[in-house]
Amino acid sequence: MNRLPAVAGTFYPANPEQLHAMIDQYLQDADTGAKVPKAIIAPHAGYIYSGPVAASAYARLKKAHDLITRVVLIGPSHHVAFRGLAVSRAQIFTTPLGNIPVDQAAVQSIVGLPFVEYIEQAHTHEHSLEVHLPFLQETLDSFSIVPIVAGDASPEQVSQVIDALWGGGETLVVISSDLSHYHDYATAGRLDRATSAAIESLHYEKLDYESACGRIPVSGLLKVAQEKSLTVKTIDLRNSGDTSGDKNRVVGYGAYVIE
Repeated sequence: MNRLPAVAGTFYPANPEQLHAMIDQYLQDADTGAKVPKAIIAPHAGYIYSGPVAASAYARLKKAHDLITRVVLIGPSHHVAFRGLAVSRAQIFTTPLGNIPVDQAAVQSIVGLPFVEYIEQAHTHEHSLEVHLPFLQETLDSFSIVPIVAGDASPEQVSQVIDALWGGGETLVVISSDLSHYHDYATAGRLDRATSAAIESLHYEKLDYESACGRIPVSGLLKVAQEKSLTVKTIDLRNSGDTSGDKNRVVGYGAYVIE
């Protein structure tokens, strides 16, 4: 069973050559950093809006392109309301750049938890995971994914899943989230700086729906960071007014790393 692209041609190019060239340019423009992160938080909007911000996180994976072989990918649900976390029975997630296998053993290891279940409709049209896949395909060699869509879940539930799948250097955790939505440029900047400060200080209880659409998976990661005494660093903070020009109603985007 394949999970086919839902937003190729809208959020990012459906043409493989155009898609490769676009991501390659974003990655070339980004700083590769000194260290390879264990986890990243990156946005999930259309590439013309959030692609440069996402690339600032993904560029840091280049040094580990042959070391990272599994990616735990968690994003919020935009289309289906449900409690807990949703996994898929799909064995492959497809993008214009090719196929990515799903780590079936990892999925089965967490589906035994009472708040994790198979919900295909949560994955079918969801862009919050899909838009990250081409970036991963451009930065890593050979890898599998553990795709998880978060519904109405607690930070404790998300952190339990992340902790169970934490692994070693072979495992990367990717949390998908945009920041504030549809404020004017100045208001968005103020709100997003406050959200970034809460993220860096691991104060996930200060995040609400206005802060970040992916606050549930973000909160789970921050709880794990607290428990493991890890630090989170903001490496990029912009909004659609910076990337696409219109500053009247903007969406905020941040990129963060846990190293």
